[in-house]
Amino acid sequence: MASELPLAESALSFRGYNVTNLGRTPELAVVPAYRRIVEEELDRFSQICADVVHRSVDLGSAVRTQREYGLDRYAEAVALIVAIETAQLRLLAEVHGIDCRAARLSFGYSLGEMTAVCCGGVFAIEDLVTVPLAMAADCAEMAHDVTMGILFSREETINAAEIEGWCERVTSEGAGAIGVSAVLSPNSLLVLGQGDSVQRLKGLVDAASKTRLHLRINEHRWPPLHTPIVRQRHVPDRSAVLLERLPGGWQAAQPPVFSLAAGRRAYDGRGARGTLREWVDRPQRLWDAVCDVLASGVRTVIHVGPEPNVVPATFHRLAENIRQQANGRSWSSFGLRAVAGLVERPWLASLLPTRAALLRAPEVKQINLEDWLLEFAPRE
Repeated sequence: MASELPLAESALSFRGYNVTNLGRTPELAVVPAYRRIVEEELDRFSQICADVVHRSVDLGSAVRTQREYGLDRYAEAVALIVAIETAQLRLLAEVHGIDCRAARLSFGYSLGEMTAVCCGGVFAIEDLVTVPLAMAADCAEMAHDVTMGILFSREETINAAEIEGWCERVTSEGAGAIGVSAVLSPNSLLVLGQGDSVQRLKGLVDAASKTRLHLRINEHRWPPLHTPIVRQRHVPDRSAVLLERLPGGWQAAQPPVFSLAAGRRAYDGRGARGTLREWVDRPQRLWDAVCDVLASGVRTVIHVGPEPNVVPATFHRLAENIRQQANGRSWSSFGLRAVAGLVERPWLASLLPTRAALLRAPEVKQINLEDWLLEFAPRE
C-alpha cells in the first residue's frame, strides 16, 4: 500500500477551521484496525482542551454522535481538527508503515500550519495547540459581528498590498476594523471585517479603481484570525508570551514547512516563534504556497484532516483554468504535458519564469487522506 502514497514526491497539506470539521472521522473511528488510535487521539486532545478551557470536553462523543461544534465551542472545534489530523498521521505510520517525514514538503492553511510544524518535529503538538486553545474564547467572541467576503476579479490580478491599504483607510474611519485574511490566488482575496466594513471597502475600491471587483459574502460568522482585528484583544502579544514558554522550536522541520504566514519556507531551526507570532495577525499567503509546491516538482498533494476544502479547491480551480486556457489556444493535451514537463528539468527550469511551474497543476494528483485511509483500510 505504501506505493499508493509516494511521499518522496508528495506535499502534505493540513486544513484549518471550518464550520464543519468532522469529515469522515465517524467512519474511520469504527474501522477495527483504526479504532484504538482514533479514540486515543480524541481522548488525548479532549484532556488537553479541558485543561486549557477549564470545562469537560469529550471529542469522542462528538464523533460518535456526529455533532459539529459551533462558535460557542470554538476551542473544542480547534482541538477536534488537530486530534483528527494527528490520528490520521498515526494511522499512516502505525497501520500502513508510512512515515510522513519522508514527504518532500508540507504546509498548512490557518490552524493547519501548526500541525504541519509539529509534524515536522519543531514543537510537540500537545504543547503548541495550547496557544490557539487559550485564545479561542476571545477569537470566537470577536466573530459575532465579523463578516467574511471573497473579493475577486474575473479579468485582472488584484494588488493585495493596495487592498490592505484600503482596509487601513476603512478601519481608520472608526466604524469597524477590516483586513485581508488570505491571498487565495492572484485574482481573489479573503477579507474579514466588522460591521459593514466589507461593503464599505468594496465601495471605496470601486470608486478608486479601474479594475472591476466582485464581492461574495459568506453567510457564516468567522473568528477574525490572520487580520489586525485580533489586536483589539491583544491576541498576538498574548500568544507571543505563551510561545516564549514552550519547549522546543530549535529543530529544522522535516519535511520542510512552507509558512503561509511568512510566505516562504520557514521553521529551519531559527525564528520559529517569530513566524508563529506573524501567523496570528498576518494574511495567509496560500497562493505563494501553491506556487512553491508546483515549482518543487511535487507530483501528489496529500490533504490531511477532516473534509479538506480550501486547498483542494484552489488546486482544482487552477488546474481547470489551465486546461481551459490550453483548449482555448488549441493546444493538444500532449502539448500541455510537454510544456509542463519543461519544469521537471532543473537546468531548464532555472531559465524559465518562476510561474511557469503553474503549468504543472493539471498533472498533479490530489489525495484526501481520510478517503485513502478508508479505501485501503485493512480487512479483518
